[in-house]
Amino acid sequence: MGYNFFNIKEVPEAFNCKLNEFRASLGAAVGKGKNITFADNDITYTLKLQHDRLSKKGLELDYDIYSRDEGKNKFIAGSNWRDAHYESTVCFNQSGIKRKVTKGGKTKYKDDHKSVLYETITDVVTGSHPDNDPFCCPNCGAVSTVAGLQNGCPHCGTRFQIDDLFPKVTSYYFLDSPGMTKKEFMSGYMVSYAITVIAMFILCLVLHKSIGYYIGAAIGSIFIAYILYAYFLLMKLIAGAISSAGKMGTAGSRSKFEKRMKKISPEFSYEYFTSKTLSLIKTAVFSEDESELLFYEGAKLDPKMKDIIDLNYGGALGCKSIREEGNFVTVETKAYFDVLYASGDKVFFKKQIFSAVLKRRTDIPVNFNFSMTKISCPSCGASFDATKNRNCPYCGSKYEITTDDWALVELKYI
Repeated sequence: MGYNFFNIKEVPEAFNCKLNEFRASLGAAVGKGKNITFADNDITYTLKLQHDRLSKKGLELDYDIYSRDEGKNKFIAGSNWRDAHYESTVCFNQSGIKRKVTKGGKTKYKDDHKSVLYETITDVVTGSHPDNDPFCCPNCGAVSTVAGLQNGCPHCGTRFQIDDLFPKVTSYYFLDSPGMTKKEFMSGYMVSYAITVIAMFILCLVLHKSIGYYIGAAIGSIFIAYILYAYFLLMKLIAGAISSAGKMGTAGSRSKFEKRMKKISPEFSYEYFTSKTLSLIKTAVFSEDESELLFYEGAKLDPKMKDIIDLNYGGALGCKSIREEGNFVTVETKAYFDVLYASGDKVFFKKQIFSAVLKRRTDIPVNFNFSMTKISCPSCGASFDATKNRNCPYCGSKYEITTDDWALVELKYI
């Protein structure tokens, strides 16, 4: 497994197409409940839960994702990690999000965030053939194996090539960005220039100046507007840094946590752990009854969490403590989120911090292609959807999520 933080480059065109198609279909999946393109089953399941939450509250969410660099839909490859069969790469693109929440035709909330979209795309390692790994048929959703789908899905008969099944998007989130594209900078600067020119012309008018002063004011405003706009951006950056000051305490968590976990589990990936934590939190929050979830072992969630209609990673995940007991490790995290609530007739935005405690076995390697929707029963080997069954429907054995992955044992507000 390796990490790639500094060798930044554009992703291959085949990957770029799938990343863009995922982005293009995300809004309809969230707001309309439509299928999400090239997503793994866990993302699809969570988006369905989110859409169900909106529907039960009688809300409609228009979720428009747009490219901030017009005509530039290229994703950039960042960090990456791999195991014996799969390689995952975090890719990012400057994308904005416009959200509008309506109820009964009346607008209850709207915003527009200048963000960076991060998508993790997972592919089969070149030359690797994970033939026996469970996989859901992209056509009918039935659980089969990678090899089985290439030979023909036993339920619907559809045949696939490995390129049809992989790569796929296994995680995504947005981060608000203080950075600006050239177009955004020039747009803001032109507004600043217009305001400055108007102010200077009014001053010349009040002082009864000649036409020469007006010409000088127009030229001088070019520089004055630039200075004022730069000062405005600096103050905005400082304000953002102050509001995010609490996240600074998580800065050292990554290296300390990763170093310790690699001694326990050499294939450990902090990026995978982060995406897994975010996925478990979102699924628990959007579920109608968290006690029915296979991976959740905690107490009943705070009722306020049932008012959450959109949940986005706030860019920081800190590790508060690590406990090792036998073949298990328990990790207490501090996760920052940007949350959209709908309570009664009111929709509002709030920055929220969650305490999430996770647990997993350390004597079993991490499977980067693991999904709750396609479990391979440890007792009989049969595949089934663990979001619908706690026990194997074939042999009746109870399935423990920590056999293969992280379990969420506590989730609460801080």
